[in-house]
Amino acid sequence: MSGTPPVGTRMAIGAAFERMPFTPRHLLIAFALFIAFVIESWEQLALVYISTDVGNAFSVDETQVGYLLSAVAFGMIPGCLVWGPVADRIGRRPTCVWSLAAYGVLALVSAFAPNYWVLLVLRIASGLAMAGVYTITFPYFLEMLPVRWRGRAAVYLSIGWPIGMLAAVGASVSLGHIGWRAVVVASAVAGLWALAIRFWVPESPYWLAQQGRHAEARAVLRRLGNTEIGDDVTFAVAHARAGRPLDLLGRKLIKITIPMLLVNFVFNWGYWGLQTWLPTLLQDKGLSLSSSLGFVAISALVMIPGYISASYLTGRFGRKKVFLAYVLAAALGGFYFATASSLTALYIGNFVLAFFSLGAWGVWNTWNGEFYPTALRGTGYSWATTAQLGATTLAPSAVGFLLARATGFTTTILLINAFLVVAVLLATALPETEGQDLE
Repeated sequence: MSGTPPVGTRMAIGAAFERMPFTPRHLLIAFALFIAFVIESWEQLALVYISTDVGNAFSVDETQVGYLLSAVAFGMIPGCLVWGPVADRIGRRPTCVWSLAAYGVLALVSAFAPNYWVLLVLRIASGLAMAGVYTITFPYFLEMLPVRWRGRAAVYLSIGWPIGMLAAVGASVSLGHIGWRAVVVASAVAGLWALAIRFWVPESPYWLAQQGRHAEARAVLRRLGNTEIGDDVTFAVAHARAGRPLDLLGRKLIKITIPMLLVNFVFNWGYWGLQTWLPTLLQDKGLSLSSSLGFVAISALVMIPGYISASYLTGRFGRKKVFLAYVLAAALGGFYFATASSLTALYIGNFVLAFFSLGAWGVWNTWNGEFYPTALRGTGYSWATTAQLGATTLAPSAVGFLLARATGFTTTILLINAFLVVAVLLATALPETEGQDLE
């Protein structure tokens, strides 16, 4: 609950970001949170590309491997629901720091798991810890950015996802011959990045103002480049109770919350259902394991210009138009990929899918963080990530079920692809936020 401000000049907190320049301090913050997002991507994909080694090590079948691949996401589901309100109550920075540090410890312990079931439990616990930084990274970054830079810069943050993919592939290639445990130890080292966030990223001025800590908010704004803030300025924030999940279902917000949750679920299902099993699906088309990993690596590189183009276009046409167009284009690429009759067509279809689906993700990560006021932004984003993770948890097992019953490459891909089309239909109900102040 925000405190009573002293008498003085009043201004909306969002207005303090309207004329703010983009400074070297923003670049340092961007770098710190970018690496945090790389770590999130790495953790969710670290075992995907060495899943065969894990299965052989514990003598388990594809279904059980699918459970293991879903374990981090499964742990993140309750974790997000906890960490989101926590971030709204204790702050963005401590949430990131404690979450990432706890993840590093648990990841290190999981590298020494003696059997499949212990590893499964530790992977779930790692997800529970990782959920904090996963939930708050984008809202935290959005709350640091000048209004005119918010869309473009936040989309660039999303490039951390393919970089994490490339890191996971690189670790699989360079450390895979040692065994899956070496890859997990490398994951644990990433927990030390909590120190970089602690020292390089200040607390959000939005959150400080919402808490009534106006002097601290002014100090951070000045560090971010707004030198026009006087010592008598206090900030007005949207009235809301901090970290109250059920407030998302209030009369004003429910029209946003329901379609937002559905888009997060179906969009992530369409992406993750394919991504998790892509190496296996490609091997079914005749590619070797090494060729499949190379295919995935090239796909990750193709994602980067997808993000860059989306970053440019969202500033010109807004979040909504770019997201809808990119998801439709991704669905067309997915159809071409599913029906490919040659290796060349397979590459073209998947590269179109990768370019547009990840460009759309960059826009969505930004748009998704702009729907709610400061007091509920972490909580709202936690619901969004929970919906995503629900799909992340269910999709690998569902696709594994289809593969185990020999549904076939084309049918499996088309079923996955249908979820992208549904995401477009649902997103039409959401409001445009480009160029608007955060509340």
